[in-house]
Amino acid sequence: MTQPTTLNGINTDALRAAAEAITKDPSQGKTRWSATTYWKGGTHSASHVTSCMIGGQRIAKDFTIHVDEPLELCGANEYPNPQETLVAALNSCMTVGYVALCALQGIELQELRIETEGDIDLRGFLGISPEVAPGYDQLRYTVHIKGNGTPEQFEQIHRTVMATSPNYYNVRNPIPLKSRLVVG
Repeated sequence: MTQPTTLNGINTDALRAAAEAITKDPSQGKTRWSATTYWKGGTHSASHVTSCMIGGQRIAKDFTIHVDEPLELCGANEYPNPQETLVAALNSCMTVGYVALCALQGIELQELRIETEGDIDLRGFLGISPEVAPGYDQLRYTVHIKGNGTPEQFEQIHRTVMATSPNYYNVRNPIPLKSRLVVG
């Protein structure tokens, strides 16, 4: 049996096979992601991830993501806050893209770090000023990448990540939110 080709921790044979299978049958590329969040008291919440769907197949999972606020925002400062979690999710999604694209091009990575920051004026969140947005006006990020690729290869990968990263897309574009409230 042949060993799979692995680069940067990515099984490139499996990734190419998945892309080929999805190309042949687009239904194999349909996914569903979900989480259920429970209030734990104060500003602490715990989000449970129990499964996802990929290509019509349910994949069992068992993860908990804890979120809190800093002491200055009435939290216990035991976990990252929702904004830090959002930024981390963006960075993590882009990281997957950089690592996978580099692996597919035979580029061995030595370092990959994404630093992201943004500013939120709490007057919006607290309802003090309706003229102030309750969220980020922009996010600024810097990608530090080092490996045996050329600057041109890394630039192309950078553009491809910005064009294909789901969370980059989700943060960059408005997503319709459909709510439902159940009382009692």
